[in-house]
Amino acid sequence: MAVKLRLMRMGKKKQPTYRVVAADSRSPRDGRFIEIVGVYDPRPDPSSIRIDNDRAVDWLRKGAQPTESVRKLLEISGAWGTFRGDAPSEPAAEPASKPAKATVAKATAKATAKATASKSTAKKATAKKAAATKSAPEADDGGEPEAEAPADEAAGENPEESG
Repeated sequence: MAVKLRLMRMGKKKQPTYRVVAADSRSPRDGRFIEIVGVYDPRPDPSSIRIDNDRAVDWLRKGAQPTESVRKLLEISGAWGTFRGDAPSEPAAEPASKPAKATVAKATAKATAKATASKSTAKKATAKKAAATKSAPEADDGGEPEAEAPADEAAGENPEESG
């Protein structure tokens, strides 16, 4: 039995995701497989590649032949270099993989905190301007009652005189 490491299409119409599987070369593309080795999602930018390097290298050592596309994914994840005996280096899959939920949550929290801080700073500045504006009319209000007082007195004198 000839084993191949290949892609198996999953997902909805126009929204593909792929499994990297070890399968018999005679089985259909989306048919029977022996083991799931990884997952490849080409839609996000950068695309998400999650491959179990130990299992992939194990299958390669047993004689499984990768397809061209899977070989490229194995090179990105670092499994191909491990299989070939190259110096074990950091896999290049980190930039190409989907960020962890915790990382996304931290980034979202930081962005929210910055937005909240800028909004609160803007509110404080607006409140200071409003306070300054209110204090200025208060000074005007202090002058206006004096101006209104003679008018009230004049209005008060007129009824007394007429009555």
